[in-house]
Amino acid sequence: MSIRTPILLAALCAAFALSAVTADAQAQVRKRAVASKTDAEGNTTAAAGTVAAGPNGGRLARGGVVTTDAEGNTQGASGAAVRGPNGGGAARAGAFQKNADGSFSRQGGAGATTAAGGYGATQGSVSGDGQGNVRGQRSTEATSAAGGRFSGNTTAATGEGLQHTGSATAASGASTESQVSASQEGGISRQRTCYNAQGEQVPCQK
Repeated sequence: MSIRTPILLAALCAAFALSAVTADAQAQVRKRAVASKTDAEGNTTAAAGTVAAGPNGGRLARGGVVTTDAEGNTQGASGAAVRGPNGGGAARAGAFQKNADGSFSRQGGAGATTAAGGYGATQGSVSGDGQGNVRGQRSTEATSAAGGRFSGNTTAATGEGLQHTGSATAASGASTESQVSASQEGGISRQRTCYNAQGEQVPCQK
């Protein structure tokens, strides 16, 4: 089964469970369920989930599942969603896979919104081949309620070093772009470019 399948299922289950408690949001509610099963082939699955609602309208849902087969391969996923009484909310989902040969992969993401209209999200992944080679990536973006924006992306891999790109724009329209690379052979390299609100390149402030 693809690792994307459990991460999507976890996110969907958390979102569904969160909506399920909205009808009873005027009372304080907390429910939890746990289950496990081993089939005839020796595959074991364990799952747990929780939903809760506060008296002021806050709501929470979270859940996870882990499966291990008879060969020692394990995969799992978890997800959670929360909504505050004033309208802000956040959600996350993640999944992992660990194989008997030592290879592994993990990926996940999270996002949040504020009651005022701000937004932020991040997602990343990492994988290894069991021979000491690892590759990872993470990207992040955010927007403030006032209109400022930020985005960044970082990648790294064994033997390839690290690369990062980022950009930020103020509510006024002024912006900056940056690039960073690092490796054993080339050391660390940094570059930064700045622009005013009219899009003209200007000296960057230290």
